Amino acid sequence: MSGVADEVRERIESDAYCETLGIDLVELDSGYAQTELTITEDLLNFHGTPHGGAIYSLADAAFAAASNSHGEAAVALETNISYLDAVDTGETLSAVAEETHLADSTAEYEITVTAQDDERIATFRGRVYRP
Repeated sequence: MSGVADEVRERIESDAYCETLGIDLVELDSGYAQTELTITEDLLNFHGTPHGGAIYSLADAAFAAASNSHGEAAVALETNISYLDAVDTGETLSAVAEETHLADSTAEYEITVTAQDDERIATFRGRVYRP
C-alpha cells in the first residue's frame, strides 16, 4: 500500500457518507482502491434485494478513492453502472477500482463489484477531471 500519502488516505477514510452506509476502504494504492459493504436489511429495496443505490455507492466509493489517490482533487465527469446480479442479505460485496487511463487533467477507471464467491454483481465505469 505504498504510493499514497498518509493525509490523502486519512481524508478518503473519513468519508461520512461511506460511514453511514457501512462502506469500508480495504485497500488503497496509486490509481487503485478496494471497498467492501455487507448487505444489511437497511440496504434492501421493496423487492427484498440490495438497492441499486447501495451497490452504486460501493462502486463510487472505490472510484473516488482510486481517482483521488494521487493527491490531487478529482471530481467525477461521468459514471455508468451495469447491474448483473443480486445477492442475499448478509453477503459482503467488494468493489475494486483500477485506473485504465491517466492524462494531465482527466482519468478513467473501471470498477468491478463482486460477491463473496467472486461472481460479478456489477460493472461501473467513471471518468474524472482534476482542476
